Amino acid sequence: MARLPDTPKSRPGLHFARWLWRAYFRQHLAIIIVASVFMVIEGSSLGAISYMVRPMFDTVFVSGNVEAIIWVGAIIFGVFLARSITGFGQRVLMAYVGLKASAQMQVDLVRHLMKLDSVFFQDNAPGALIERVRGDTQAIQAAWSIAVASLGRDIISLITLLAVAASIDWIWTVIALASIPILVFPVVILQKIIHKSTQKARVAAALISTRLDEIFHGMNQIKLNTLEDQQDKRFAKTLDGFLRAQIKSQAGSAGVPALMDIVAGLGFFGVLVYGGIQIMDGQKTIGEFMSFFTAMALIFEPLRRLGNTTGLWQAAKASLERLYAIFEEKPGILSPAKPVANSNKLGHGDIRLSDVSFSYGDQPVLDQISFVAEAGKTTALVGASGAGKSTVFNVLTRLIEPTTGDVSVGGVTVSSLNLADLRGLFSVVSQDSALFDETMQDNILLSRPDASEAQLAVAADAAFVTEFSEKMPLGLKTPAGPRGSNLSGGQRQRVAIARAILRDSPILLMDEPTSALDAQSEAAVQKALDGLSDGRTTLVIAHRLATILHADKIIVMDKGRVVDHGTHKELLSRGGLYASLYKLQFSD
Repeated sequence: MARLPDTPKSRPGLHFARWLWRAYFRQHLAIIIVASVFMVIEGSSLGAISYMVRPMFDTVFVSGNVEAIIWVGAIIFGVFLARSITGFGQRVLMAYVGLKASAQMQVDLVRHLMKLDSVFFQDNAPGALIERVRGDTQAIQAAWSIAVASLGRDIISLITLLAVAASIDWIWTVIALASIPILVFPVVILQKIIHKSTQKARVAAALISTRLDEIFHGMNQIKLNTLEDQQDKRFAKTLDGFLRAQIKSQAGSAGVPALMDIVAGLGFFGVLVYGGIQIMDGQKTIGEFMSFFTAMALIFEPLRRLGNTTGLWQAAKASLERLYAIFEEKPGILSPAKPVANSNKLGHGDIRLSDVSFSYGDQPVLDQISFVAEAGKTTALVGASGAGKSTVFNVLTRLIEPTTGDVSVGGVTVSSLNLADLRGLFSVVSQDSALFDETMQDNILLSRPDASEAQLAVAADAAFVTEFSEKMPLGLKTPAGPRGSNLSGGQRQRVAIARAILRDSPILLMDEPTSALDAQSEAAVQKALDGLSDGRTTLVIAHRLATILHADKIIVMDKGRVVDHGTHKELLSRGGLYASLYKLQFSD
């Protein structure tokens, strides 16, 4: 997989529109129908108001019919009351549908993203993905709430107002609307400008989120390296690009109603000249002219809103294309159609890699490596950085697929297992403990949410978490902080180990679990790891050879190949790369 495109490989078509309707809006059909009825009533009210202007002038003001004041006024008040109630109702209902659909779409997007291969997340920054999940779905929600309501209400308003105007004088109506066709070409140009600039604005918004993510997660490094000014300028430059695109988009959106005002002015001028002469000649009444004038004045307001809707649609279209691009991405690593049934014995067998190769693009990482990690024993992987050690773990757990070769656990090829069953065989403790902004207890229970308090206590004791948690006022319910920032490195590792103990998987994968710790923390963590690995098939990656001197087997890797294997004593006696690494670390 590569970086997520800003536009999809194929344009969203009718099939995508049908999917959007079925997935997010059809379930709210009853609410949409009620809201649509309200829209019809609200939209028709403008026609009713303009129609009532005629008797108001001719019957009440000109003829002086005092009795008509009451019923004309009551009807006009009733129309405004109905417009108020239905307008409020349809806005609330449409906002409800839009918000529910947007929320569900965000859930579906995150669910879909979590199914994609790990390589996808190496090419796409978290901030950019957050902006797609949050920003783009909210743009569609806004478009639904405003644009759809505008289409429903304003089209009805236009129809009723045109009916009133045409019933008074169809020639006046033609004169008033004669200049509308001149809008077609400018509006098409403005729509293209809005779509293009909105696309750029969404890309820039994603970059802003990425910059913020980098700043907040790297705050200590920024401070220690006095990078505040550099990051400030970098963020300001990114924000400036967003502002330029957004201003251009807003200017394009504002251009449509501005053109509508010009057309309205021309229409009123023509009607005033032509109709004014007819009134002075007695061919038309003042009430007819005022009713027509009111209808035409009201017509251009929904026309303006419909013009704004074109801008909203272009903005929604840009976001829709970006969302569609996500849904176009498909995972390459899937569970087989007919997976091998998982058995209790599966995780207690040997782990075997046979002629396994893997490349990132044109860069080879593993080159036909083969070895066996025997069940119930500890196998260590050593070698320089970039030797391919972590890639072995990723191939084993199917985070990536090998280019060639076979990987098996307990005699069963990993690709023939259901992904959940396969990954359930492993507990992982890495150098970067994945703690969430929850309590320590919540972080431990992530591996087994249904665990009892007794099981939680056993895991915390075995990982020596209680050594420091008992000194905290809230104990295990102490917040770990964002990415475990409230805890020290050793404490974070012990919480991660407690999680692995509670998970109780038959295979343990350890990736440099003590590399970033001081001597005291390392000793405590190593003690917990020894207890965790007891009786389990364990694969451990280590740069510190002192931590794996007693491993049952040591696999020596260099440039993606297995260059030697054996026990610590055997490898030392043969010399070679392992002996060189050992002498380098223990030269004193």
